[in-house]
Amino acid sequence: MIKILNLKLSPPSLKDNVGDADRLLAGLKKELKTDDVKIDLKMLKALPNILRRCNYKIKAVLSAGRDGFGLVKTTEADKKRVFAGIAVDLGTTMIALALINLETKEVMQKVSFINPQVTIAADVLARIHYADNEEGRKKLNRLVINGINNNIKKLSASASILPKDIYCLAIAGNTAMTHFFLSLPTNYLIREPYIPAVNTPPIFKAEEIGLELNKFANVFVFPNIGSYFGGDIIAGILFAGMHEKNEISIFTDVGTNAEVVLGNKDWLIGCAGAAGPALEGGAAKIGMQAGAGVIDKVVINKNSGFKISTIDNLPPIGICGSGLIDLAAQLFLYGFIDKRGKFADSVCADRLIIKDEIKHLIIVKKGDCGANKNIMISGIDIDNLIRSKAAMFTILETITKTVGIDFASLSDFFVAGTFGYFINPESAISIGMFPNISIEKYKAIGNSSLKGAILFLTDPKLIKTVDKIRDMITYLELNVNQEFMSRFSGAKFLPHTDAYL
Repeated sequence: MIKILNLKLSPPSLKDNVGDADRLLAGLKKELKTDDVKIDLKMLKALPNILRRCNYKIKAVLSAGRDGFGLVKTTEADKKRVFAGIAVDLGTTMIALALINLETKEVMQKVSFINPQVTIAADVLARIHYADNEEGRKKLNRLVINGINNNIKKLSASASILPKDIYCLAIAGNTAMTHFFLSLPTNYLIREPYIPAVNTPPIFKAEEIGLELNKFANVFVFPNIGSYFGGDIIAGILFAGMHEKNEISIFTDVGTNAEVVLGNKDWLIGCAGAAGPALEGGAAKIGMQAGAGVIDKVVINKNSGFKISTIDNLPPIGICGSGLIDLAAQLFLYGFIDKRGKFADSVCADRLIIKDEIKHLIIVKKGDCGANKNIMISGIDIDNLIRSKAAMFTILETITKTVGIDFASLSDFFVAGTFGYFINPESAISIGMFPNISIEKYKAIGNSSLKGAILFLTDPKLIKTVDKIRDMITYLELNVNQEFMSRFSGAKFLPHTDAYL
């Protein structure tokens, strides 16, 4: 997004009376090999003094836009200073920032923090309803802008720079979150026919939206495909590189929703559906986001019983999505539950109790491993988990069958997000959440939204690539797909009705 050039210009004279801006533009166009270079009025006012102070030896900082380059900063060519950028993953629950040295392309610092909007509501839908009036929309906007500004100050201080040394910001998030970030109306996102205010936001100046960066800094918001398919997925595709591959691969990000993209360098098809929240708080009462003391792995041993591991090795307080999938797989493989997810009384034995007229299986007994209460999973929890995994598998099955692709022909299966980073593919296959393909094809790529935004900042040419990815994607609307529900019914078993899929 940013290009930095060192230029030595010929000083003006009585025989060479070309204007300062024209002189600089000629040098920039020659170096960049393009005529699409612009200087705005604010820069134009400062330029004459800067050029003379630098004796016409300058370092020019340019921002790449959709219509060419714009001059952002000029300074002394030999002056030692950092030109930085900020990459942002704007998540519903967590926001992650990375501070980038734009010349060395080094990640200088990172930070993540809870999205301040959770004080209004934990889920996107409730926030959209809250933003139905201008006051609510402004409050959600200020919460996220202030949160980002405060953490930019922390990052800058830890890297010994100032916020004014930051010349660009690239932000990727789902459609609703980027609308909140820009203070755009969101009420039509959830009303048929589900239309965003904008798919491809223009590039903004940071000061226009209250970001405390360099006053000339530009802000790039990754475009969305629709209400349920946001810029975080386009950033993920960019990082995974599936848009450059000859082979067909698949990308999935399980977060607020489950978003899936299938394709290669010639075509991409994407869809989204509800499958994510159920794994971390929605499906099981013990389910929660990854954090200290949360169970992240479960193994059942015939002789020694349940073996668990927790994050930071602290006493267990609940279980995250990856641990929940491990648990379901182990319970199924060792006969604690049948293919419908019902408890087998004889196998569960004294671990099975009745609470509020509902069967519960004790995973960690009170007092074991420091737990101050029984950590249990109920029959209702298991049923909800099966619905969640069935939705995930059905999304994958529907998108592949739509284009006549079988799972075995995939070259890579990219799994993004924190959930994807920790998930054990064997467990996901065992319960029928992921297809039964070679484990080597599964690639956990972590926070691909943030990584895609970082990559974008380091290469000005990628602005055209992002728009190309956007234009390549055909969006499959699952709400009107007649085959989706019939496939979903067949997937509500362990692993599913066809165990060889």
